[in-house]
Amino acid sequence: MRTVWFCLLVIGVATGLSQAKFLSRREAKKSPQARIACVPSPTMGVRYFDADDLGQHDYRSGRDERNGIVYTCRGGHIDVTHLRKIADWTAYLAYQTREALVHGDDQFKFSMFEPSQHTVQISYPPGWKYLNRKTRRDIAGEVSISLSAYLAYTCSVWHEILTWHGFKAIGFYPEYNSAFSWEDNYSNALGSYLGAQALRARDEDYNQAMTRLIVEQFQRLGPQSKETARAAGLAVKGSWYVGAFVRVTMTKRHLDVGLDDGFVTPWLVPDVAPCGTPEPWFCPVPDLRLLEEYGFRIHHEIRPKEWERFQILRAVYPDRKDRKNRIVPTEHFGILMEHVKAEVDKRYGPYAHLPEDPSSAQRQIARQSGCPTAPAEVNRPEENEDAADLAGASSRASTVSFEPEQEQADEQRSRGLFEFLGSAVSWLTQSVI
Repeated sequence: MRTVWFCLLVIGVATGLSQAKFLSRREAKKSPQARIACVPSPTMGVRYFDADDLGQHDYRSGRDERNGIVYTCRGGHIDVTHLRKIADWTAYLAYQTREALVHGDDQFKFSMFEPSQHTVQISYPPGWKYLNRKTRRDIAGEVSISLSAYLAYTCSVWHEILTWHGFKAIGFYPEYNSAFSWEDNYSNALGSYLGAQALRARDEDYNQAMTRLIVEQFQRLGPQSKETARAAGLAVKGSWYVGAFVRVTMTKRHLDVGLDDGFVTPWLVPDVAPCGTPEPWFCPVPDLRLLEEYGFRIHHEIRPKEWERFQILRAVYPDRKDRKNRIVPTEHFGILMEHVKAEVDKRYGPYAHLPEDPSSAQRQIARQSGCPTAPAEVNRPEENEDAADLAGASSRASTVSFEPEQEQADEQRSRGLFEFLGSAVSWLTQSVI
């Protein structure tokens, strides 16, 4: 029966998938380029951009890209560098995965920027080896897009777990302070979401499709100016982070990676005047359902090689006798995220994993309405693609100042010098991803 069902699927897909645009063999020879990421707070080296003017996506060189922090009404702060990175890894892994599936390989391995080694074991549907090469390639193309998006996003969560435990990508500068900052998970999820869409675009190459999709998605989210992005960062000083212009400490950590409901919820800065009271756009995280529908099974395993692996493995395997040097995301990420949550709340307070103390939020609702308010209906992307268009609150809208006048004046005096030096020192102050 499974063989018959699989054959019906083959008939349905064999004529429709070959036009998907993957990377060329030459492009896929090298893994995606490194880009310099930013924290969303107005710290030395942080680059803010207008959310509707981000240049042309470029997998190979990035010379025409504008990468930094933007602000959108429905997605909050977004690190465009993270978005592009995960999209590019989706494209790179899609090519490698498709080749493995076409050739019937039982497994393939890869590493990202961290030393950890990822192994993906593949179980094929019945009758796979009897299909002709073109049909296998067509099916493998569709399956590989879903699998690569899942792997790229899963690897981004692993990166955040590593950096929370002290991993240093450039050897000496710790990235702990940027681990799970409030824009990371949403930016990564958005990258995998757009990367998969770009690969399925049939009339454009990958770079063209990514350029278009970023514009379209940010219009959906309500793009804002770089001035608003900076002001929104200043607005949460003292609540989401503390510190000065040179060095800050993140006192809030965004830990929603979609394990509970399959979506990442953005943190929206309250009272950003150009945005009004927007509904958040919940970004879907990739899953393996499409592979299962086609009869494939995969087992993804991480073998950590970083120094930080010891404390991570202790959290997963409390009993030393049972400890193994492997992480299985589907089994262990839930444990690790609970472990991180406990540490976050211990270091920064019981609600440090939430944008606001629930009790204070409830008091605010009571003050405004005089009675409890039911939560708004979840605004899922598949249900609300044409929801209220916030692009009218464009990046050219007048920007509201969120900070007291004295702090704004101090910030303005320092900004010119530090923006001049920022690009040079960002290698030292931000993470390389």
